[in-house]
Amino acid sequence: MSSRIRSFDRSVQLLLINQLTINTGFYMLMPYLAGHLATDLGMAAWTIGLVLGVRNLSQQGLFLVGGTLADRLGYKPVIVAGCALRTGGFALLGVVDALPALLVASAATGFAGALFNPAVRAYLAQDAADRRLEAFAVFNVFCQAGILGGPLIGLALMATGAFRMVCLVAAMIFAVLTVVQLRWLPPRRPVAVPASTILADWRVVIGNRSFVLFSMAMAGSCVLSFQIYLLLPLMLQRQMGGQVGGALGGVSLIFTVSAITAIAGQLRITDAARRRWDGPAAMTRGVLIMAGSFLPLAGYGLAGPEVAGPAVLLAAVVLCTLLLTIGTALSYPFEMDTVVNLSRGGLVATHYGLYNTVAGIGIAAGNLLGGALLDASGEGPVPWIALSVLGGICGWAVRRLATAGRLSTDERGPTVHTALAQRRT
Repeated sequence: MSSRIRSFDRSVQLLLINQLTINTGFYMLMPYLAGHLATDLGMAAWTIGLVLGVRNLSQQGLFLVGGTLADRLGYKPVIVAGCALRTGGFALLGVVDALPALLVASAATGFAGALFNPAVRAYLAQDAADRRLEAFAVFNVFCQAGILGGPLIGLALMATGAFRMVCLVAAMIFAVLTVVQLRWLPPRRPVAVPASTILADWRVVIGNRSFVLFSMAMAGSCVLSFQIYLLLPLMLQRQMGGQVGGALGGVSLIFTVSAITAIAGQLRITDAARRRWDGPAAMTRGVLIMAGSFLPLAGYGLAGPEVAGPAVLLAAVVLCTLLLTIGTALSYPFEMDTVVNLSRGGLVATHYGLYNTVAGIGIAAGNLLGGALLDASGEGPVPWIALSVLGGICGWAVRRLATAGRLSTDERGPTVHTALAQRRT
């Protein structure tokens, strides 16, 4: 691993460290924010949901804006601005207790993610060049390392001090990261910057039919992977919440299994996939593995808690987590690479921005439906079967796009730059 990291350019190495630090700072704080709002500030459930919802909406809804700014201003200033904004947002979360100020802080942390996420991925894709797949695989390892380490650091800080300490330490981490990037991250602009209006850029990206169809197909896979944060913990809470440490220990086990599996297996999975399949075939198999991951929970639902018991539930959740992580590790690098391919030479960050926005809309809709099915069915198999069916449809859709030539870099039609030139003449 270390030799592979050193083989990349310094800019790529800094982007990897950047993502590790971003995820560490984020996950040392966010898992404990709801508890702070409820316990320390005594806020009602609806206000907690509002604060958390504003953060998610400001990030998912503004990804396209962040990607557009990165394509027009250059990647480095947008990355630095995002990290600086999150520094202020996290610091504010730790020192205010009024709802309006909390909403401002939450919106700032969300918009920060909308700024640096598309820019980092576009920058990584450009500097990694023909090693994009490998770079995105290593990138995911660093992401998962932050997800694993962040909550542990946050938990240690919570044990020795107040939530305010967690916020201030997280803000300091982002402040240091801002300075490091400002000082050492090389400036980088897109290969070609379009001389057109922002609305014209958006029309070109939205008019990229193959890209939009691919985004919609893969949005379902994002719904599946997100259940590690939603339905799996909810299921454990409902079935094991009455046992001392049962639900909390189970949820911790979910995140630990997911992170360690990705860290240990990502590069091996990507290397093996590159030798055997092309991108669409790897993504299709990855999504189908994710779809199949929910079948153990469907089996538990069919048997019922009276027959299966909490140990079987925990085993089914762990197996689901393991398969979800493997499927995600298989598809993710090829997924990120396909976005670059479908951008066809320009507006890469804007494409990533729209891609993330579509994924966010899909996750929101999928979570509402999944939560409703879980409420309606209780311990039954319906939500897990529905998720498996959704994954099967998404895998089929990706394969159909591939067989139709929609995911080929040789697809006929004007490139982004040609389309922009036609609009200017």
